[in-house]
Amino acid sequence: MPSLKEIYDRLYNAFGPQNWWPGETPFEVLVGAILVQNTAWANVEKAIRNLREEGLMCPKRLYRLKDAELEELIRPCGYYRIKARRLKNVLRYLLKRHDGSLEQMFRLPIDQLRRELLEINGIGPETADSIILYAGNLPTFVVDAYTHRIFSRHGWVDPEADYHTLKEFFESQLEPDAALYNEYHALLVRLGKDYCKKRPRCQACPLEIYLPDGQPYDAWLE
Repeated sequence: MPSLKEIYDRLYNAFGPQNWWPGETPFEVLVGAILVQNTAWANVEKAIRNLREEGLMCPKRLYRLKDAELEELIRPCGYYRIKARRLKNVLRYLLKRHDGSLEQMFRLPIDQLRRELLEINGIGPETADSIILYAGNLPTFVVDAYTHRIFSRHGWVDPEADYHTLKEFFESQLEPDAALYNEYHALLVRLGKDYCKKRPRCQACPLEIYLPDGQPYDAWLE
């Protein structure tokens, strides 16, 4: 297996910087991390724009908004009732635990903050890590379905590896650098969207040279 640094360099040379995560403020990034669950970012952008135009990109104003009004504003991102509840859950934590201050929240030790976020109803590991990395600029590696697909197809991780195993796989081999983690995750998402799809484009993939010997390109068609 090539080193994680070699994989990173190859992807960076192929795609260049990805400039993730889109958002004008850390709070907007936090909101986006919740709304992007199970949907495309283009849909989240519409919801974010609605909230921004209503002047609601503030923890207290957003939390005080009636549930029905919040649901309507974030409707473009899908599952809007569920996401409205999840967003309110995070806002309640932020306001009660940190007086609405993201700066205070992100001063917590990373492990403690991650545990507290995971205790919030509706916040799973990927969302928690996305908030910490992208809104807080703190070094925790974000794993997603693309990460698992890419690394298991190449035989670098067990296909049955869970989220925490994959997270440890990356963090044990890379320096704890938020900028590196940010760019690495973004590059893997780009690779997954453009090449390592359910029906992969292996022959054009920047990581084609690392495919297992004799592995047919259609081996992973689903």
